[in-house]
Amino acid sequence: MPDFHAAADAIPALPGAYVLAIILDAPMAGLPAGRYLYCGSARGPGGLRARLGRHMRKGKAVRWHVDRLTEAGWVLGAWVFPDQSECDLVAQLARLPVPLPGFGSSDCRVCPSHLLAWPAGVALPWEDKP
Repeated sequence: MPDFHAAADAIPALPGAYVLAIILDAPMAGLPAGRYLYCGSARGPGGLRARLGRHMRKGKAVRWHVDRLTEAGWVLGAWVFPDQSECDLVAQLARLPVPLPGFGSSDCRVCPSHLLAWPAGVALPWEDKP
């Protein structure tokens, strides 16, 4: 079972993939208010800790699609997967609805989106309850 991190300080500085849990309290850019999961990767300097620390920080420059969501909403935290890719994670979550096709996956030829809606009451494959 992967570890869930509400803050970046305990996340390993390793390369890998992650699932970021985001709450939008109000609608934004075609997305209704609700819970969302963003699957991403961190292969650069600082690995998962650096990337997720950025996602969890407010007031950053908008650089990636997900930055718009993390600035408008709030990040619950993230599950980290040092030995997987974001596409592996999207495949594991394939039963979840795709709210915006192509979101965060413009360089991916496999996934319909790297952003998934996370309806209340729906458990994730690696947890026992939502």
